[in-house]
Amino acid sequence: MTRAALAGVGTALAAAPLGCFVVWRRMAYFGDATAHAAILGVALSLALSLPVFVGAVIIALVMAAAVTLLTGRGYAMDTLLGVMAHSALAFGLVAVSFLSGVRIDLMAYLFGDILSVSRIDLAVIWGGALVVVALVAWRWSALLTATLNPDLARASGIAPQREQLVLTVALAVVVAVAIKVVGVLLITAMLIIPAATARPFARTPETMAIIATILAMIAAWGGLQASYQFDTPTGPTIVCVVAAMFAVSSLFDGVRRAG
Repeated sequence: MTRAALAGVGTALAAAPLGCFVVWRRMAYFGDATAHAAILGVALSLALSLPVFVGAVIIALVMAAAVTLLTGRGYAMDTLLGVMAHSALAFGLVAVSFLSGVRIDLMAYLFGDILSVSRIDLAVIWGGALVVVALVAWRWSALLTATLNPDLARASGIAPQREQLVLTVALAVVVAVAIKVVGVLLITAMLIIPAATARPFARTPETMAIIATILAMIAAWGGLQASYQFDTPTGPTIVCVVAAMFAVSSLFDGVRRAG
């Protein structure tokens, strides 16, 4: 339970600040597509006897590069993401079925299995979380400028494409980190919902990122405790807790606007 709690907090630390940029840039579908593609990364890792983290990061980056290259060539972004996300998920599931001599619990990768987190998994999760936090903190000003006004960013000597690449790399790391905790089908929820929940309470981007991180950590711990008490799947329970927070936040925002 201690390792599970630390894994949940580490995942929240990585996902929540990055989730703010996903919300601001309206990249929710991109995050979802990257998470779906991670299953193909799992198959690649198992086939080559590599850590799952490595395979997931590689496939996420390859998919992001492919979307970037194909955008503007006659296909809308949401169409490309839909095709690539579901194709990668399907190919990943089929590839896993061809792996002989490998026992794999697909449900654990689809919905997470936080209670089976090992010390090595914990080291990977926290290592990835610290990398993401450091990357976002280092590029915070440039990322924010490129997100709010790409033209102003160019005038300031900031390349919006480079900042997009930074976000892509960070997103790939978050997906690889979160697979063990909430699974590929629920990763996007941990990216988007804490940020959306924090929005009514924040007056600055920095405040929103901090509040989102705190809420995500509380949801991870609360979901773990609720899962233990009610004997429910841990990953989905964590998402249920953060979804309940969003409902309360939306109600508060509605009352405040009405007043």
